[in-house]
Amino acid sequence: MAMRPLALGRFPLTNIGTQDGIHAPVPRERMTESARKLRDIYAITPGAPILHREFGFMEGMVERWREEGMPQDAPMEEVFHYDPPGDHGLGGLGWCESEFWPSFDPKVVEDRGDYEVVQDYVGRKLLCFKGRRQGFMPEYLDHPVKDLATWERDVKWRLDPTTPDRYADLGKRMALAKAAAAEGRLIVQNVVGGYMYLRSLIGPTGLLFAFYDQPDLIHECMRAWLELADAVTARHQEHVTIEMVYFGEDICYNKGPLISPEMVREFLFPYYQQLLTSVKARNIDRRRRVLFQLDTDGYAPSVIALYREIGMDAMLPFEVASGCDVVEIGKQWPDLVMCGGIDKRVLATDPKTIDAHVERIIPAMRARGGYIPTCDHAVPLEVSYENYLHYRERCVELGG
Repeated sequence: MAMRPLALGRFPLTNIGTQDGIHAPVPRERMTESARKLRDIYAITPGAPILHREFGFMEGMVERWREEGMPQDAPMEEVFHYDPPGDHGLGGLGWCESEFWPSFDPKVVEDRGDYEVVQDYVGRKLLCFKGRRQGFMPEYLDHPVKDLATWERDVKWRLDPTTPDRYADLGKRMALAKAAAAEGRLIVQNVVGGYMYLRSLIGPTGLLFAFYDQPDLIHECMRAWLELADAVTARHQEHVTIEMVYFGEDICYNKGPLISPEMVREFLFPYYQQLLTSVKARNIDRRRRVLFQLDTDGYAPSVIALYREIGMDAMLPFEVASGCDVVEIGKQWPDLVMCGGIDKRVLATDPKTIDAHVERIIPAMRARGGYIPTCDHAVPLEVSYENYLHYRERCVELGG
């Protein structure tokens, strides 16, 4: 498949004398402690202190914990001993869905008694509990793209990279990014991965048929994905040096990949490779390594070798219920940076069981290097404040 070359743009060559985190790396002594920790992790430094953070929380978690005794006014960072961020995300390219501009108008389209059908901001029709949109998995009834006609009519123009409003707050966002770079924090470009993007457009079932029945549609959608991602990163790279491209992909279910390796290579990798090549080529500091990190649920080991073909450096969150064991995976892939792997279900049991779990994982992975312990997805509502606090105290004790 022939693809149109994308302009790399003209960017200044590296200024070796300007150690501002943009033209050249900030000296280690000027980095924040969290930035040093994070960089040591991505360098896979054996025995280095662990960066303390969490994957996320289910809606209502914090409010419930405050009812259970969590200090009312104390920040969560203080209560649970989290480190300040060691990185900074640039945004602008979505995560589980693409960055439409303008988005669809969220609205209720049908009342079904205790339930309602809503249109969300990316044009999907969802069956939800009435008046409640978060904290559960809705039933997805419809998706906006059915064929080339609906793609052109309803969606493609929402991905136009030249829309001025898309960059309305660019100056403010880049000022924050420059300040983060000056602290030595890792500058990260988050972007919805190709599979996640296609799934949000076409639907998980419809997409599987479309790979076979409408390959031209898939490539048309992916060309738009690439053009938007390339344009937005180019605008960001006029201001900062990107050090990581981080895809939200969710390419796996609990037994392995949702599509074949051949499909990944045909429909995703050409666009990924071009984006990664362009980002590396136009960085202000072109000597800087650009990391590639992938987020996928499910049985992640099934695609490690596949994504390593295009240079994957890091992966998360390694869901234990799907068979992911970070200690064993870490032995098989010693140069893979890993985050996650703490079984969220264990945190709902008791302190003794929690102790056994983290004592098996954290010391071994800290000795290996290149690991950040977090839950293998959002902390569920079944986890009590007392249990979670105990878990976090053990993470600090074992992780330095």
